Amino acid sequence: MAAAQPLIPRLCVIGVGLIGGSLARAIRQAGEVGEVVGAGRNEDNLRAAVRLGVVDRYDTDPARAVAGADVVVVAVPLGAIEPVLRAIVPSLSPDAVVTDVGSAKGSVVADVERIYGHVPPNFVPGHPIAGTEKSGVEASFATLFQRRRVILTPLAETAAAAHRLIRRMWELTGAEVVDMGVRHHDAVL
Repeated sequence: MAAAQPLIPRLCVIGVGLIGGSLARAIRQAGEVGEVVGAGRNEDNLRAAVRLGVVDRYDTDPARAVAGADVVVVAVPLGAIEPVLRAIVPSLSPDAVVTDVGSAKGSVVADVERIYGHVPPNFVPGHPIAGTEKSGVEASFATLFQRRRVILTPLAETAAAAHRLIRRMWELTGAEVVDMGVRHHDAVL
């Protein structure tokens, strides 16, 4: 009998720091990911991510890193989201689900609209309300999101299946996942 397929056969995390690294660790600990590919600019950090078992492999070119990914998590600072998305769009699989961890959803949605001309159905904006005073992959840990809130801000264009997948991904980390409108999120937070 064949083993069950994990929820996410190939996960690409762009920005393997505290948030991205902790998410990768938590999904791996839950046994619901096949391969984890890391991407970022700091090769020392990426090598540490491999050494620590946070990612299986890495690439400093985000476009190469996302090739064949089922889920892409963009875990970079807000100002870097647009250039990262612009770089990866040509290499994304048509069915790849993309999410982010940015703290301001309006600006991220505006970035996506500038790049695509619309919001694609497989884009699910997200914001984990978690962190510590430390940063980098060495500060990441699998339980960071337990009993923390993760806010998803799906849009009218967001496909129900993509929304369910990202909700389930965050639930596997032990987070409480809530949905909120983009404007409401940005007003509250």
